[in-house]
Parts: sequence; structure tokens; C-alpha cells
Amino acid sequence: MDRLGIPAPTLLEKATAWLYSSRRSSSFVGVFLVSTLRKVHIGVLMFATACGVGLWLADMPIDDIIGGFPLSILVLLVGVTYFFAIAQSNGTIDRIIEVALAKVGDNAAVLPFVFFALTAGISAMGSPLGGLVVAPIGMPIARKYGMDPMLMGLAIGTGLSAGAFAPTSLFGIVSYGTAHEAGIELSPLTLFTVAVVVNLVLLLGAFVMFGGSRLRQRHVALATEIGSRTPSFVTSIATGAGTAQYEGDVTHRIAGSRLDDGPGPRHGTLAEREPFTGVQIATVICMVGLVGAVIGISLAGQDPDIGVLGFAFGAVLTLIDPKSGNSAVAKIDWSTVLLVGGIITYVGVLQHMGAVDLLGETAGKVGVPIVAALIICLLGGLISAFASTTGMLAALVPLALPLVATGDIPGWALICALAVCSSIVDVSPFSTVGATLVASVAEDQRARMTSLLTRWGMSMVVIGPVALVGTLVVPAMVL
Repeated sequence: MDRLGIPAPTLLEKATAWLYSSRRSSSFVGVFLVSTLRKVHIGVLMFATACGVGLWLADMPIDDIIGGFPLSILVLLVGVTYFFAIAQSNGTIDRIIEVALAKVGDNAAVLPFVFFALTAGISAMGSPLGGLVVAPIGMPIARKYGMDPMLMGLAIGTGLSAGAFAPTSLFGIVSYGTAHEAGIELSPLTLFTVAVVVNLVLLLGAFVMFGGSRLRQRHVALATEIGSRTPSFVTSIATGAGTAQYEGDVTHRIAGSRLDDGPGPRHGTLAEREPFTGVQIATVICMVGLVGAVIGISLAGQDPDIGVLGFAFGAVLTLIDPKSGNSAVAKIDWSTVLLVGGIITYVGVLQHMGAVDLLGETAGKVGVPIVAALIICLLGGLISAFASTTGMLAALVPLALPLVATGDIPGWALICALAVCSSIVDVSPFSTVGATLVASVAEDQRARMTSLLTRWGMSMVVIGPVALVGTLVVPAMVL
């Protein structure tokens, strides 16, 4: 017995276990660091490291290691990105963007909310960063209407964050898919609703702070202004391009767009364009059918397999238009599949070794569960402001599970709070979203935009966790 009354062997075993687990956890962070410095795909490194650590340090059979690869999430990602890649290939998404913008008219006051909805809709189509296609359209329009570019930028940023948590989009798939893998009951529609409400509140705050109430109706022909000046890459990143593939060059391509240069050559207005083709009409019907099926099955108390639904509707469109279906296969988001799969496989190895449980116990030793939840959300927001949000969701959701296992905090509430906190900071200019918004404004506004987005993004690191834990987690614990 030692002085504290703890048997010496037990104390030694605990110390050894802590060192063992912490070293394995540090290797997890090390892989993130190496992949960032060397600019290589983190999913590939994670999977390879998971196999090495599992075989040589955890004595796990290779079948058990590979069995940790999340096949259900793979089906979700492939099915959804395949379906929306078809919609991109046959031009349906381009036409939807054009029609939506043409309906705005000349009411400047509604533009932030229109671009929020438009960005959210595109972001919900599988790949969140697809919503960035409206940035080089929205910024010049904001300039023409005398709107603060910060307001337009935040409308696009919040819309992207909201749509990303749709049951058909990446952040939503990773968040609720990982939660389900761990046995946590989390409705995809609940997560989506929380994300939409939070981001709408942020947009309303931006509307007040950046002159939205002073906007007046301006009689400018919006359709004539944008005409056919939509960039040729407008839907190339909307679906299936792969986060790792376009994160590095999207800012360059947008910065090179003529949309910042003022009036330029126009080759016709929206009104002069051809109507929807038969294939595009069928695609719109399938898109509505996919969303309707998800909502209907959820309301019926069942758990919709969105990946399977994506494959089903994708198969219908492939039969209608084989050319678009075949080209869509190459646009499946394999990069994100590898990213999420590698991280979750490694987290599975860490769970087997007890490292994840140790981190949960450490958070639990804070003494107050709500403080532990706040710390986890703060970490999620801070890291995500500089790194891949998808990677953070795949890594941090499992690390929050031991805290949920104590029964003190409802799992669905904590996962929703953690996921949204990791997303609302993405307008930071240190991330792809923020950098794209800065690159999309006129050159004389970029320094101001960078400064304001930095302040906004860093403030969300604190405001987001405090607000979400206070309004979501605390009430869920009481009720």
C-alpha cells in the first residue's frame, strides 16, 4: 500500500496505461502534423499508421484493424456524391443557380437571405465546399448594390455551414454516421435543423452589424448583370471533385475570374437561355424525390439509408442518360472517403488500446460534465479554424464518446454542439472558405475583409461553444 492507500501494483498499472495511451494518442496528432507539413493526403497516412500501430503495438489481427473501416459511411459518401455528380454533369445544378438568381429581382435587402438559401442548397448536394461556387457571383452583385461585402461573405459562409449538415451532405453524413456507429441516437434531421437555426441566427446578427437594415431597393437588372458570366468552373467543385483535390486551387481560380473586373463581355442573359431539358427535369424530380424520401422515412420513425437512396436515384438517372452517369463515376468523392475512412480506422485502433477512453476519463475528471463538454467544443472550433473540418468531425466525435458514456450528457446534444462549433469557424481566412471569400472581393476590399473575417472566425471559437452548450446541451441535461 502507498501513502494514499492505493495498492502499489494498481498505481503502477495506471501510470503505465496512461503513458501507453498518451503516446499512441500523440502519434495521432503527429500524423495530422506530418500530413499538413508535407501536404499529403491525411487519410492515406492515417490508414497506413493505423495498420502499423495496430499490428506492432496493439497486437491486433489485421482483419480487426481493417474491420474498423466505416463501410456504412463509405456507402453514404459514394452514393450521395455519385447522384449529385450526375446532376452536375448534365447541367442541372447550373440551371438551378441561374433560375434562383433571376427570381431575386431588384430587392437588395433580400439578397443576403437568397444567397444563404442558394449556398445552403448547393452545399447540401454532397460536398459542402460546392457552395463556394456562388462566391464569385455574389461579391460583384453585392458591390453593384452597394452592399457591404462582409455581409455577402457571411451570407455565403453561413449558408455553406447550414447546408453541409443536411442528411445528404458530407458534414451531416460524417457526424450522424459516426454517432450511429457508436450507438448514439442522433436524427439526421435534428442535426440539420440545429445547423440551420444556428447559422440563420448568425446571418441575422451579420445583417444588423454590416448594414443590412440600410439596404434599399435598387433598380438594377440582376439577370443582365450576371448573364452568362457564371464561371466555367461553377459546378466543377459542386460535387465529387474531392476536398483534397480542389482545396489548393479553388482560391486561385476564383481570383482569376473576371467577375471582380466589373462589366465584361456578355453572351446573353438568363432570359435568353434555353429552358430545362428533359434530362434536367428528370434530375430535378429525382432530387426532390431523394429529399422527400429522406424526410418521409425519418418521419415514419425509420433510419433512412441515404447512400442507398442516392445509388437508387442515381441508377434511374444513369438509365435515362448513360453519358452523364458514366462521367459521374469519376467524380465520386473518393478523396473524402479515404480521409474519413483513414481517420476512423485509426480511432478504432486507439479505442482498442484504451486511449480514447483515457481521454474521456480525463475530460470527466474536470469534475463538471458541462465544463468538459465546453472544453471539447472549444477544441473542435479552434482546431477546425485552421484545419480540415471533415477531419476534425471524424476525429473529435469519437473522442467525445467516453464523456457521453457517463450518462451525464445526452449524446445527441453534445454531438450537435460539437459538429456545428467545428463548422461555423470556417469563415476564418485561414481556411478554404474564408480564403475563397477574400479572393472573391474587389482588390481594394481584401485587406479589410481579411481583418473582419479573422475577428469573426476567432470570435466564433468562443461564442459558438458557449452559446451551443448553453442553449442545447444544458437544456437537454435538465429535461
